[in-house]
Amino acid sequence: MNDEQQPASPGPGPIAEPEPTQPVLGPRPSAPPTLPPAPSSAPSSAPSSATSSLPPAWIPPGPPGQTDQTRLLPAAPRPHVRRRRGWRVPAVAALALVLGLGGGFAGSALYDRVDDEGPRAGTVAGGLGDVDTAELPPLDADTASVAAVAQELLPSTVQIRAELNGEAGGATGSGFVLDRQGHVVTNNHVVASAAEDDGAIQVVDEEGNRYDATIVGRSPVYDLAVLYSEDAKELQPAALGASRRLRVGESVVAIGSPLGLSSTVTAGIVSALQRPVTTGDAENDASYISAVQTDAAINPGNSGGPLVNLLGEVVGVNSAIATTGGGLGGGESGNIGVGFAIPVEQVRITADQILRTGEATYPVIGAQVVTGQRDGDGAQIQEVVEDSPAEAAGLEKGDVVVRLEDERISDGIQLIVAIRTHQGGETLEFTVLRDGEERVLDIELDSEVG
Repeated sequence: MNDEQQPASPGPGPIAEPEPTQPVLGPRPSAPPTLPPAPSSAPSSAPSSATSSLPPAWIPPGPPGQTDQTRLLPAAPRPHVRRRRGWRVPAVAALALVLGLGGGFAGSALYDRVDDEGPRAGTVAGGLGDVDTAELPPLDADTASVAAVAQELLPSTVQIRAELNGEAGGATGSGFVLDRQGHVVTNNHVVASAAEDDGAIQVVDEEGNRYDATIVGRSPVYDLAVLYSEDAKELQPAALGASRRLRVGESVVAIGSPLGLSSTVTAGIVSALQRPVTTGDAENDASYISAVQTDAAINPGNSGGPLVNLLGEVVGVNSAIATTGGGLGGGESGNIGVGFAIPVEQVRITADQILRTGEATYPVIGAQVVTGQRDGDGAQIQEVVEDSPAEAAGLEKGDVVVRLEDERISDGIQLIVAIRTHQGGETLEFTVLRDGEERVLDIELDSEVG
């Protein structure tokens, strides 16, 4: 994730323990990353006034930029996740979570839009439907093994080397081949700096061949990016699976380039599903993810690489790791057995949008929510935007959202994450507490680019 959630070499970042620590984004290959200083005081049990703000008329969940923090929900005290871009760790920004209701505010501002002069290189009018992806699992239950998965997926997994603050290859991460048209999926935080500075990006395959690549589009809100390389059309695409079929305890394999070590394979299990995690901050492309949690070893540089089931199907994109944190001058923490991946279902949706237009969208309702409360009693609405879907449905300042559809909501971040698993145009049922009484409101989600 970002500097808060440091993805290993833009890879996933670590997550903190009881006291929130600030995760750092992708590490660089050159010098060992340094961990940001831990907070000076322990988290308060009193509700925080931190709120997320959103653009008029919307609400969401999403991904990161140069520096991002990841919080684990609904555990308290909440740990922070770090992302790592490369060996260098960018400075950690202050945490200012923007509720999906307004979340992605900054992400939208930093998001690169398609050129007015015409479609961006690599866009495809029909999206995923017009490219040659691999949909059938390459393995079956009889041949399933970590060794078999490695053999099938290593040719489809690549290392990403991107310019970081003017340094060629300063950000290193991972990615996987999406189709036979030269498209590669990775984390946004791996290429965010290169995108902002028009820096060079290279894709490196299993054999060490390098291909120049450009960004088709990226989503800071979901921490995803799609790259395009005209010369990488011969690379083997990875098969896309479904994270919704995963079970806790099921074996999975993480593949990527941790610490710059390309073609590295680690194995573990799914340790949790639909884990609400956030990385980044309001000013640095905050991301909110309903993540697949795994104990497969993920380190800086793994960011953007595939998390794969034993049938050889991609079920997620490795994006962040939890860390125990460290004091001033402390070194970066590596894998501690808690990593997070973006579900492949979100990858499909975001990649399809980017391929069609060079942009991605996320759902919003038009409200600000308090994100610092940890009492587990729901998500308190701080403000409702005028002429927004939230206002039209009757949502009011002070309302506490306790349920979204059939999902119990414990706090503001969980609400953002829950909303962002849906799409603009959907109508969702919000159960809120007002003056001690429960009310049910139907809100039609709007959408924003980000």
